[in-house]
Amino acid sequence: MPAPSPSPAAPASPAAPTTPPAQKPPPAADRVYRHVKEGVLERRYEGGVLLTEGELAEAVGVSRTPVREALLRLETEGLLKLYPKKGALVLPVSAQEIADVIETRLLVEEFTVRRAVPAPPALLERLAELVAEQRRCAGRGDLAAMMHADRCFHAEIVRHAGNQILCRLYDQLRDRQLRMGVALLHAHPDRVERSLAEHTEILDALRCGDAETAAAAVRGHVGRVAELVRGTGR
Repeated sequence: MPAPSPSPAAPASPAAPTTPPAQKPPPAADRVYRHVKEGVLERRYEGGVLLTEGELAEAVGVSRTPVREALLRLETEGLLKLYPKKGALVLPVSAQEIADVIETRLLVEEFTVRRAVPAPPALLERLAELVAEQRRCAGRGDLAAMMHADRCFHAEIVRHAGNQILCRLYDQLRDRQLRMGVALLHAHPDRVERSLAEHTEILDALRCGDAETAAAAVRGHVGRVAELVRGTGR
């Protein structure tokens, strides 16, 4: 008598879809920090404005304790000055601060652009993408986005040097300069095309493997920014 054939296996039930874990919101102090810092850098909070803990707590939807923590962080970055029981004063951009930022940018960027030679293909490709992005932003008149791409262009070169301390320092420098950058482009629309040409000059020097020409191009580019900020150039 033939053995009974095995019954077919029941089809496996489909696995239940996995729900990605919900991301925790950032800590309250971090939310306040970002809110205030973006407001200062984007000039929604102009220099000379006094920010109160109560107003910020209400705007972000937190208690006053994380507000104090965030304001202390921003004071250490030189964006605010705290006054006990009054609030935090948004510090105006001073002529000395501008000079210090530009001088330090030159030191960092000349050093790191030399270190970028010979530049690997991945770096050159990324820099070319950022120049193209700046041109697209300029074409549609989005100067804030153009400034962001400008910052990324220089930051890519700085990061390539592999010095994390310089990377953090450079980010702080560009934060401080951001308040003046978009205003300059609005005041000097001809500067948009010149900036694109100068970035292209830096990129071309890196493609050629010419460290000294690249450093000279960076020096000229950052130096012209300094002249504009001082009101002595175009």
